[in-house]
Amino acid sequence: MLQPRIPSRFYPFSRLLPSTSHRYSSSSSSSVTTTTPTTPHVRDHVPPPLIEAANPSIPFTTFEADRPDPSTESFALRTYKPRTPGVRHLKRPINDHLWRGRCYLPLTFPRKGQHIGGRNHSGQIRVRHRGGGTKRRIRMVDFSRVEPGKHTVDRIEYDPGRSAHLALVTHDGTGKKSYILAAQGLRAGEQVESFRQGLPRELIESLGGVMDKGLIAAKT
Repeated sequence: MLQPRIPSRFYPFSRLLPSTSHRYSSSSSSSVTTTTPTTPHVRDHVPPPLIEAANPSIPFTTFEADRPDPSTESFALRTYKPRTPGVRHLKRPINDHLWRGRCYLPLTFPRKGQHIGGRNHSGQIRVRHRGGGTKRRIRMVDFSRVEPGKHTVDRIEYDPGRSAHLALVTHDGTGKKSYILAAQGLRAGEQVESFRQGLPRELIESLGGVMDKGLIAAKT
């Protein structure tokens, strides 16, 4: 059974739809005369006025022009020759900058006691098919980074215990090594510095003695 059609004037969004008028003839026959829909008048789009810079000597640029188009950005992935069906569609990120050797052992400790093989406190198996696996070592990461001074990045390592990469850094003054979370784009040979103890005097003198947040962000 067909549902009766309700006129669009009973809906609150009827003003957004193109107006259509149905006229019924007053003659005895049941003929219906329908007029063509009329498109509402739309004014020409007027762009907003441009915002002029306060200083005419400084060119005014918008952030939309400098922002890259996300549709054109690409992420490099490594593909493999389909020698087997499993690697036909295999794609992995390119991480050629990672260290291929072992971790720095003085900053690690063996992971023991956590792998109990699915057993409870009495040694009985409660979860089957658990146990074995490769040996792992826990990396001790310096999250606080309280020690000031410049640190040189020795290498970028892969950590199986987290999704982020680790950077092995060496303090330029004391020679102490530590693990920190590697920021995106950090590579071996670069220098990092922590300002948890305050800004050094050399940095303040280079800024002219002015504590400008923008300049400090650019310098650090």
